[in-house]
Amino acid sequence: MPRVQKFLFLSLICVFCSNSSARAAGYSGEIKAIDANKRTITIFVASLDDSKTLQIASSVSITIDEKPGTLKDIQPGYQATATTTGDSVTRLRVRTKEIPKPTPRPKPESDPDPSPSPDSGTTATPSASNTEAAWPQILGPDRNGQSPETGLNWNWGSEGPKSLWYRSGLGEGFSSVAIADGKVFTLGTEGTRESAFALNLSDGEPLWKLPFGSIFNDGTGNGPRGTPTIDGKLLYALGGNGDLACVSIETGKGVWSKNILRDFGGSNITWGISESVLIDGDRLICTPGGSRGTMVALNKKTGNVLWVSQFPGNPQAAYSSAIAIEIDGVRQYVNMVHDRLIGVHAETGKLLWEDRKAVNGIANCSTPLQFEDSVFYATGYNTGGSLVKLTSQNKSTTAENVYHTREMKNHHGGMVIVGDYLYGCSDPGMLVCLDVATGKVEWQSRAPGKGSITYADGHLIVRNEQGPITLVAANPDKYEQLAQFETPQQFRSNRTKWSYPVVADRKLFLRDQDTLLVYDLSP
Repeated sequence: MPRVQKFLFLSLICVFCSNSSARAAGYSGEIKAIDANKRTITIFVASLDDSKTLQIASSVSITIDEKPGTLKDIQPGYQATATTTGDSVTRLRVRTKEIPKPTPRPKPESDPDPSPSPDSGTTATPSASNTEAAWPQILGPDRNGQSPETGLNWNWGSEGPKSLWYRSGLGEGFSSVAIADGKVFTLGTEGTRESAFALNLSDGEPLWKLPFGSIFNDGTGNGPRGTPTIDGKLLYALGGNGDLACVSIETGKGVWSKNILRDFGGSNITWGISESVLIDGDRLICTPGGSRGTMVALNKKTGNVLWVSQFPGNPQAAYSSAIAIEIDGVRQYVNMVHDRLIGVHAETGKLLWEDRKAVNGIANCSTPLQFEDSVFYATGYNTGGSLVKLTSQNKSTTAENVYHTREMKNHHGGMVIVGDYLYGCSDPGMLVCLDVATGKVEWQSRAPGKGSITYADGHLIVRNEQGPITLVAANPDKYEQLAQFETPQQFRSNRTKWSYPVVADRKLFLRDQDTLLVYDLSP
C-alpha cells in the first residue's frame, strides 16, 4: 500500500489518540468468533485483511437486524459493525446475512416493454440476482446514512470513479434510490402521474413502472420527494400529494393504496409531502400531520390502521422521515413535525416525549439520528441542532435537552454519525465535524459546499446541491479532501441536486431528476 494511502487508511479505521485519550473508531466485517462469557468478539475486516478481537463494554447497545439483541443471539458468520473507543466496543450492529456482493447477472432474454399500461404497471422478468436488500430505504439499511460495504475503490482522480451505466426517462422528482433483489427502485413522473420505477441493477434496463398518484407541482421542482422503502417482496411509495402505494417488486402491480392526507385530515405542506415511510415489523409508520392523525401505524400488508397518534395542536407534517429506536426496552418512533421533535410508543402510538429547541417554523427536513441513548437532530433557517438524552422507565420515556448548537444548521442534506463524531453540512455551506457528546466543533471547511452526505468505508461522499461530488476522509482530526468530480454536463438538470448519494453493490448511485448515473466502486 502506498505510504499516503496507508496513512489515510490507518487514520480512518484505527483508534485515534489525542492527548493520551482514545477516540472512536469503527470496524465492519464477518464475525469469526464470539464469547458471551468473556464478552469478546472477533471480526474479520476485509480492508485490513486481518481479524480484530475487541472487548465488549457492559453498557453496549446491541442491535441484530435492526432489532434489540444480546450477545447470546450472535453467531459466527454474521456481519457486524462495531463502534469502539480504544479496543472496547460501545455499540454493536449485527446483520444475520452476508452483505450483498456484486455478481455477474445475465441480461433478460428479451427487452421489457418500454410503454407499460398507465393503470396496471408492466411486468418484466428480472435477471438472476441476490435477493438481499443492499439499500432498502432512505439512508440505507440502518436508516443512518451509512453503507455497510468495505474494501471499495477510492482512487477516483479528477474524473471520478468509472461510469457503469446511466438511465434516463425517470421524469421529475427528488427521490433517491432503493436497491434489493437485483433491482434499483426510484420514484419520478410519467405523463400526468407520479410513478414508481424498477430497473435492472446490472445494466439499468427498465423492468416495470407503475403510476400511483397525482403530480405535486412546485416552483422548486415537481414530482415525488421521498424514496421508496423495500420490505421483502413489497415496495412502499409515498408521493408529494400524500398518495401511498404498496407494490409487488416482482410484478410491478399494486397491492393496496390510500392517500394519507385525505384519510387523516391533513393538508399538504408548502413544498410537498417528503417523507419516506418506515417499515418496522408488521407496521408501516408515516406522519400525515392531520387533524385525525399526526403519526399513524398501518398494517404493511393491508394498509389498515393499527393505531393513530394525535398530538396537541394538530401540527402539520415536516419534511423528515421517522426512525425506530429502543431506549431501555421501550421501542419508539422518532420524527419531526412542524413544531417539534417527537417520540411515539411503537406498540400504542402514545406520545412519549417532545423537544422544540432545534425546530423552526419553516421547514424541518433532515432525519434524526440515534447516538447511544440520545437523539441528535438539526434544522436550517439559522436554527441549529440539539442532542436530546432519553431515559425510559415503566414503559415511558423522558427527554432532556443536553445542549443546543448553532454550529450545525443542517437544512436538508442530512448528517452521519461515525463513532463519536457527527458530520454534516451547516448553512450557509460549511462541512462540519462535531463531537456528538459535547457539540464541540472539531473542524469545518467550505470546500465541499452545501449538500447531502453519505458515509462508506471510512469516507464521506458529499454531493453539493449545485452538482460537484467531493470525497472526504471521515477523520475527526482534520479536513482531508481526497477527490472531487462532476457528472457529465449532458446529464445535469437545471434543478438543485437534492437526491442523496447511495453506495451499494459496490456502486455509487446519483439521481438527478430524469437521469440516474451509476459508477463502479469495485477495487
